[in-house]
Amino acid sequence: MATNPGTSRLIVPAQRGRRSVPLSYTLLDGEAARPALVFLHGLFGCKTNFNSIAKALARQTGRRVLTVDARNHGDSPHSPDMSYEAMSQDLQDLLSQLGLGPCVLIGHSMGGKTAMLLALQRPELVERLIAVDISPVNTTSSSDFPAYMAAMKTIDIPDKVSRSSARKLADKQLSSLIQDMAVRQFLLTNLVEVDGRFVWRVNLDALAQHVNKILAFPPRQESYPGPTLFLLGGNSEFVPPSHHPEIRRLFPVAQIQTVPDAGHWIHADRPQDFMAAIRGFLA
Repeated sequence: MATNPGTSRLIVPAQRGRRSVPLSYTLLDGEAARPALVFLHGLFGCKTNFNSIAKALARQTGRRVLTVDARNHGDSPHSPDMSYEAMSQDLQDLLSQLGLGPCVLIGHSMGGKTAMLLALQRPELVERLIAVDISPVNTTSSSDFPAYMAAMKTIDIPDKVSRSSARKLADKQLSSLIQDMAVRQFLLTNLVEVDGRFVWRVNLDALAQHVNKILAFPPRQESYPGPTLFLLGGNSEFVPPSHHPEIRRLFPVAQIQTVPDAGHWIHADRPQDFMAAIRGFLA
């Protein structure tokens, strides 16, 4: 049964020439004998995206559940390096420190690519893998993220305004470039107050500089032999059938499952179906 969440930052040593950063995380308690569930959010997301799902799955499965802020996101440190190799190293060090390998890695979008790379690099740390609406293929054609970043960079909010006023102003300024209100609301979760000024919590400069790298996937030759689920949104175009051969090459035992009436953010659009798919894959 899940109990007290522990939220912390961890100081970890740099390894193998790549400097990892101490990721912010929340760990829900559960049975130590079973592989923990580890959730990795997507671009512009944070660990709290999975709060209610993490609590529900900890309760339903009795497992430990870890939610993590990627570097340059949430409460984790900023860094000029935004490569998947760096993000994988951050997570490897955190799993090692917490004694959570082998685990069940569940990654959405950018987090899914980090999860896939970690599974390919260190299969002994990953008991099974779930990639949520993402593939090990370049996603440039289906992504509006560069446009979102450009819109976020134009935001101008006066000092000393209230939080509600700041959000309204930012939403109005974003709306000229981003029509989808749900996307604007998601991006606005990154608006935070620092010393009386409202700023973006994500490291927008690093994300914008490396956006092509984030949308791509590092070329790999080795495959991951463990159980793998690619969970796709029925209304999403992020993983077209043309990506399936590369999925099968790198993840030879992968299952591909579609959640009807869900877009790219499956866990937000259809949380019950999302959790049911995870429980089914664990069974």
